[in-house]
Amino acid sequence: MDVKFVVISILLVIADGFTVRGPSSPLVAPLGSSVVLPCYVDKPLPVQTLKVEWRRTDSETLVHLFVDDESLPEIQRQDYHERAHFFTDQIQHGNFSLLLDKLRVEDEGEYTCKVYSQQDSGETVVQIKDVGFSSLHITVLVFCIAAASGAVLLLCRLIYCRSKDTVSSSTIWNLQLSLVFFPNICMSIAFIFWGLTEGFLLEIVPCCALYILRPVMLIWALPYLKYLQDNTKTWTRFVKITSELSVFTVTVYSVLFAYVWRKSAHDTKYNCRLGLGLSFGFVVLFCLALCTVGLRLPSQEQTKEASSCKTTDFYFILIFLSLCQLLQLMFSFGFPSPAFFTVVFVQALLLPCIPPLPRLQAKYKFLFRRWITSLCIITISLLDIILVIYIHLAILEREKDYLEWTSVDVFIEVLKMIVVFESFVTDSREQRRRQQTETSQQGSNALHLCNEVVYMFGAVGLVLLSSVTLTAELILKARNGEHVMKDLRVVVFPCECVFACYWLVHDFWKIVTTEYGSTHNQNTAETHEMENLSAPVSPVSL
Repeated sequence: MDVKFVVISILLVIADGFTVRGPSSPLVAPLGSSVVLPCYVDKPLPVQTLKVEWRRTDSETLVHLFVDDESLPEIQRQDYHERAHFFTDQIQHGNFSLLLDKLRVEDEGEYTCKVYSQQDSGETVVQIKDVGFSSLHITVLVFCIAAASGAVLLLCRLIYCRSKDTVSSSTIWNLQLSLVFFPNICMSIAFIFWGLTEGFLLEIVPCCALYILRPVMLIWALPYLKYLQDNTKTWTRFVKITSELSVFTVTVYSVLFAYVWRKSAHDTKYNCRLGLGLSFGFVVLFCLALCTVGLRLPSQEQTKEASSCKTTDFYFILIFLSLCQLLQLMFSFGFPSPAFFTVVFVQALLLPCIPPLPRLQAKYKFLFRRWITSLCIITISLLDIILVIYIHLAILEREKDYLEWTSVDVFIEVLKMIVVFESFVTDSREQRRRQQTETSQQGSNALHLCNEVVYMFGAVGLVLLSSVTLTAELILKARNGEHVMKDLRVVVFPCECVFACYWLVHDFWKIVTTEYGSTHNQNTAETHEMENLSAPVSPVSL
């Protein structure tokens, strides 16, 4: 009887037992990706008495735990917090697989899945092997390295060729254009692949658009470089900052429109969506008008009335564009108090107030002093930037990426300032080249050297900074499983603002010196002429 009892007990255990199964081979996954660690039994088990443990085999570190019909992520090790998850709806079917997100280098190794049910238990071992970066990660690194190394090599080659008198001007021009286009194209492609792997829409599209459009500003600034003044091609006069401003603004606000429209897809209130669509439509419309008017800004050959008419249209378009941008932001993120609209209206009117200031010098003698005009322009410009920052912080205060959006829109505002100054200071690219040549004979070499240093900082330094930042972010994201820098816009756009602000100051200096000088000389000449006419005629001795 004892032997029969033992045999029957063994048979009952075998009948009620279960087998834990796992993968037949090691799992291979790229860094930063997600991987499923399989663990399942051949038949469903009662969840009331079920306990499942996932641990690291080498250190017995608790990765995740399921006990008493409940998943307990709060007691897992901090390294796996919010990264290791059960498929809770599959546990009742005998599936105890673990989803591990944001794979890191440290995640490589063996994991043990132990299952306890009543008086029985079982386990399986799962091994994770690293292949390193995925093909998309490697592509991002390749283009970042190509942009950085290409910018440095082209700069060195350009400096070497400039030091040799035997090198032709066409070679220097081709090297300059290569420095303008190649690194920026590589960085834009790197950001595109970064978006396909790790980035998100609100971050990637503005950064890509910036680097695609950066050659516009770099070509626009070429006539300021002394060593290229005699070699600048005629087609560069058609490259204007208004084009960069228009295209970049449409791109950024298209992303904002798509983001908010998708976010409010289930909103039953259609008034905000209607306002959002209308404001975005007007942003696109005024950007197209700004680009069109900017391409045919007044030239020297046009009459004074035609020039004044086109400039007036240009400023009105700029005012309405600013208002529509702020309206789209409000429809996207909410409206502040009604008194806030006064601040918005004042900010939209500030920039068009700058150009008339130097012209008032011809009318009022107390404005002949250069520092008065300079102080007025600086005050209005700083007040405009301060109001832009205040408005965006007030509208975006509930958004987690308010600093990123503010940095992008501040850059757009700096572009607007450059456009306003440029439209007033110079009528055409050829006129600016002649003015620069004339002033270069009187000015110091320090200004030309400063222009070249800042230009190379924008053409090479900013590319290096973005390349190193993106590479470091990619490596640290793969190693730690999360972004070290939450959004690359907080690095890219403030640095770009520094580069753009230099040319803004440069144009500001031209407004003060050129306009003041021309007005002062004109009034001085008229005064001398009046004095000569009013002077008595001396008798002629015979």
